[in-house]
This record gives sequence, structure tokens and C-alpha cells, in this order.
Amino acid sequence: MSNSYNEILNTDVIIVTGANTTEAHPVIGYRIKQAVKKGATLIVIDPRKIPLTNYASKWIALKPGTNIAFFNGLANIIYQQGWWNQSFVEQYTEDIEKWLESNQYYTPERVEEITGVTCEDLYYVARVYANANNAMILYAMGITQHSSGTDNVLSLANLTMLTGHIGRESTGLNPLRGQNNVQGACDMGGLPNVLPGYASINDDSQRRRFSEGWSTPLPDSTGLTLTEMYDEALNGNLKAMYIMGENPAVADPDSTFIRDAIGSLQFLIVQDIFMTETAQQANVVLPAVTFVEKNGTVTNTERCVQRVRQGIQPIGQAKADWEIIQLMARRFHAQWKFTDPEEIFEEIRLLVPQYHGIRYDRINQQGIQWPCPTLEHAGTPYLHKGGFARGKGRFTPIDYRVSGETADEEYPFILTTGRNLYHWHTGSMSRKVQGLEHILSEEHMQIHPEDAILYNLQENSKVQVTSRRGSVVTNLEITDMVPRGTLFMTFHFSETLTNTLTSSHRDPVSKIPEAKVTAVNIKKVSI
Repeated sequence: MSNSYNEILNTDVIIVTGANTTEAHPVIGYRIKQAVKKGATLIVIDPRKIPLTNYASKWIALKPGTNIAFFNGLANIIYQQGWWNQSFVEQYTEDIEKWLESNQYYTPERVEEITGVTCEDLYYVARVYANANNAMILYAMGITQHSSGTDNVLSLANLTMLTGHIGRESTGLNPLRGQNNVQGACDMGGLPNVLPGYASINDDSQRRRFSEGWSTPLPDSTGLTLTEMYDEALNGNLKAMYIMGENPAVADPDSTFIRDAIGSLQFLIVQDIFMTETAQQANVVLPAVTFVEKNGTVTNTERCVQRVRQGIQPIGQAKADWEIIQLMARRFHAQWKFTDPEEIFEEIRLLVPQYHGIRYDRINQQGIQWPCPTLEHAGTPYLHKGGFARGKGRFTPIDYRVSGETADEEYPFILTTGRNLYHWHTGSMSRKVQGLEHILSEEHMQIHPEDAILYNLQENSKVQVTSRRGSVVTNLEITDMVPRGTLFMTFHFSETLTNTLTSSHRDPVSKIPEAKVTAVNIKKVSI
């Protein structure tokens, strides 16, 4: 996030797009509700009528997969109406001329045709957002999990730069991380092209700095993304995999492909707290401890580094992740001699500039937001004050392109996926809680009432859902939360393996699969 959670309380306009915050990010969802009660204007942009729409001044139900056209259309209106922030653009950005040349074709009429959003609503959102003193955009995987995910984000970046809604308190562009320490994992180099602190693996000076710090040579080539790893496993080029705290056999799109790829490995190690569906395919399972059995830190979505404190002793033979990794490294003759997480964090502090000023004694009572360059620095509540890290923000020409799959005669519905309030991810933890299972113990696909009538379906009917990759059988929930022609399912239930259906199309840059737009058909199943 470029801003902090509490800054939501003092903004004037909030746009939530591709994020079901009250169910997937409830702390942030609560802050949004508080802000609305204080007078903030909330605009929700989502094909589904998510719970947060009840608090919104406007719900924009655009067609799935048309985000780029919509945001380009807003930017076109803002520029044509003179609502853009010319002084900000001239001082802090570059290449607006190239962007304007490409963006001129996103007229309100054309955007309405593509997205289904009326010209009147386009003008409303553009006017309210552009003319606000402070405005924040919050987005999540409903923006990124598309074959155009990278371009979706760039279109949002163009919009924030055009209006100058970045680099100030309660004003910015805010990605909401999908899990509790995704931010921390990325900070520590959990990406194929960077070292800790987002230092490029292709930068000789950065690579040399880490080689000296770790007393070992480092590779100079970019690694594989997760989806590329599965490709290489199926091709026979990747022989072994070490999976930690993840259940891709259920969580990842096109699960038949994923399971085949995992099954083709010569050796699979899974490190987890429960025997997940992925762990059941492993040659070796390493038992890890839960969060209450270990010490350490977590970096949340607002870049806040905070302590995790052990509450109970580890159960059985389970060990903390860092201990397991160190034992593994020692088997490869590495001379690692850490005795506790604080020693590891001290190494992080010395090697990662954004963490230089953060020590355990400074975060005993309250976390600190990076970047924190010195021990005297208080942390950074919001980013990009006075400019961007690269110097000037670059406008990027982005063209709308159709999703990898669209509805047709054979597959007349678009399936989109997400989470439910009562379960988490693949249910490996939440489905072991009796109270949560009592509330929701099986999948219920959402369908619009008029579509249900058309197919002679009733509440709790059993339906078979089929895509180009496979079929599943699910219960039915008839609701106006989804528009006509759109279906919604979660991926919490391995008995109804939703990701058997989901699209295998990927973003060409990030390689993320298109989990949010899958063409399917349905038919009633006799009980």
C-alpha cells in the first residue's frame, strides 16, 4: 500500500475495485465503513454486488475483464474536461504525450459499449474522483488475476498520476495483499527477478553486495515464476520442488494441470502445518509450527513490520520454518549458525535498505512502516512524497484486450472466483474449525434469479459446471449479488474443486493465471 490503514479514515473519496474487503480484508473493510460514516464518498467497481455496495454512493457493475477500458475511459473524461492535475503531471511525470495519443480512443460511448457502464456513470466517477481533495484507490486480485493483470495495474497508475492522487496522506494507490505476509515475503526476495529489498538480480553491484554479505556467489539470471515452474516440471526439466505453506493442488487455477505437473516431479517436499491435498502428493512432509508456536516478524499490506510472539511450545516434532530451512542448509554444508529469529532479522536490517532502521527493540510495542533508513527514522506512513523512486512517474500507453475466454454459445456464462467470509483460502485451517464448518460446509455457486428461471433451477439445486478444462458439481445459491450471465464460486472446498474449471490463460508479464474470467456452461443434476 502507498498509504496506511488509518489514512482511509481521513480521505474524501474511496474507490474499491476488484477487492471484496469486508470478506477478504475485514480490517480494511471496517476502516472503509468508518470513513463513509464520517462523510467519505465510496465507489465500488465490481461485477458482483459485494457487501460493501450497501455503503457505496455508486456501484459500478462492469463486465468481467473490462477494467482497462473502464479506467482508460475515466482518464479520457478527466483530461477532456480539464479535471487533470497539470502541475503534478508536469513536475513529477513523463511521457504523457505518448499516453494521450493512445488514450484518445477511449471515448465514453466506446467504453460504455465495452464495459456495460453508462456514460452518465462514467462521468460521475471521473468527476468525483478527479475533483476530490484526497482520494484513494484500493484494489486486490480482482484486478491482478487476469490475462491483462499487469496492464490493469498500469491503467490505475496512469489514472492516479493524471489526477495527482498519489504521494500525500490519505491519497494514493493501494494494492491489498492476498495473505498476511505476502508483503514480507516479497520484501525478502520471494520473487524470481529480485533479491531482498527489490534489488535486481541483473544488477552487478547489488548482486555483489549480497554475495559479500552472504559469503557465497549468486546466479546472475532471473528465475522461474510459479506457473513457469509447473510448465518445466511437465516438460521434464524441473525435477524437484520444495513447497512451503501453500496448497497449489487446490488453490491454483487449472488444477488438473497443476496436479499433473506436481505428479511428474521426481521429488516433492512439502512443509506445512496440516496434511493438505498437496502434502498428500509429497515424498517428504516437514511439519512446521503454527504462528502461536514461534517468534519472528510479519510485514503486513501497509508495509508495517511487527512482532510475532510465541504463545505455546511447539507440538510434536514440528519446528519453526527458519529452523527447518537452516537444518536443510546445513545438510548442503552451509555454515548457518542462527540461534533465533532476531539474529536473522539483524542480517535483514543490514542488507535491506528499507529495513535499516528497524530493530526488535524498536518494534516491541508498535510496528514500523518501511522504508525506515536509519535508527532515528520514525518510518514512512505513505510513499512517494515529493516524487517517485525512479525519478519521474512514467505514463504507459495501455490498450484494452479481450480476456482469454469470453462467453459463447457452447459456454454461455462467465465464472469468476473469490473468497467467503467464513473460510480461508483452501480451507486447510478454517475448515478444521467446527463453528465455521457449521456455518458453511460446502460450495454454493451464485447465479442470478433470471438465469435460474431460464435453466429451471431452484435454491440448493445440484448443478454441473463445465469449462474447457473439466467439470464439477456444486450446490446453488440464487441471488442478485451476481449479474445475469455471471456465476461466482469460491475455492475453499476440495470436494468441489473449483479450480478444475478456471482459465489457464496468463498475464504475459507476471504469468499470473486468469482466475477471474472463465467461460462455462451449466446443467441441472438429478439427485
